[in-house]
Amino acid sequence: MKTEIMLADHPVAFLHALDILKNGGVLAFPTDTVYGLAAYPFEERMVERLYVVKGRNSTKAIAILIGKMEDLKRIVRVMSPLAIRLAKHFWPGPLTLVLPSLDSLPRSLSQNSTIGVRMPNHPVALTLLRQAGPLAVTSANISGQENTKTAQEVLAQLDGRIHLILDGGIAPGGVPSTVVDCTGHEPVILREGPITQDEIKKVL
Repeated sequence: MKTEIMLADHPVAFLHALDILKNGGVLAFPTDTVYGLAAYPFEERMVERLYVVKGRNSTKAIAILIGKMEDLKRIVRVMSPLAIRLAKHFWPGPLTLVLPSLDSLPRSLSQNSTIGVRMPNHPVALTLLRQAGPLAVTSANISGQENTKTAQEVLAQLDGRIHLILDGGIAPGGVPSTVVDCTGHEPVILREGPITQDEIKKVL
């Protein structure tokens, strides 16, 4: 497979990306944290390609990114008042919320009945997600290697493994998102990233 790099501001960049996704392909694109690796989340075979590309253990969950709040109903069963408050305050942004998932989602996304969901604050990511709908997204790197912040860094690790890299410049964050479990009565921080525990406490 030849990995193509296309500037995100190319006139047909997003049409090309959508065509790849609809045909079961995998692509990389910039977010507000690091470059992400995306596939459609509603078919098992498409999700499983993300694990193959990364060389990742299939027991590790993969999050879903959205471009608009209405897409939540395609992914989660319910959002608690706690989750709604955090989403309203931090989305779009580097916060992943772990929520109860719909039973219809592929089991390869998560071994549990939960799913991580995030709305990234990046123009390229939001444009892609609003056109494609929800996408299963994990960091665009070989499992265990450094996170990628540019298209060239993605190519260095994943050349020949993915179909397309949307080049949107340097990912401004460089650090994976904060992950908060919102399935209980109190928030549980599973991974602290750009948003700190103190910032979350202030909102709540």
